[in-house]
Amino acid sequence: MSLFILTDSAKEQMTKLCKEHDVEAVRLEVKGGGCAGFQYKWNFANEVSTEDEIVELDQGKFVVDKMSVMFVAGTTIDYVKEVWGSSFQIRNPNATSSCGCGESFAV
Repeated sequence: MSLFILTDSAKEQMTKLCKEHDVEAVRLEVKGGGCAGFQYKWNFANEVSTEDEIVELDQGKFVVDKMSVMFVAGTTIDYVKEVWGSSFQIRNPNATSSCGCGESFAV
């Protein structure tokens, strides 16, 4: 059982990104900073640690490093297509507040 909920749209987009960029995984990390204290950082990864939390996709993986897991466990990740742009949207039950852009949060 995964610590994250990925919508079908998020899985499809992550699979597409892994194929397009010829990488093993899409990685989500939590770093200190941003206007709310912590910020989400998206990256591509060709190396996946056995200590990472891994969600297998049709092609590729979604991974979160062991230090970031405590901040995003239980999170739902969706990929939303909108007229003015598309993005991954994170609904984090651990966040006590977040900034308007959705890229940073407090716990």
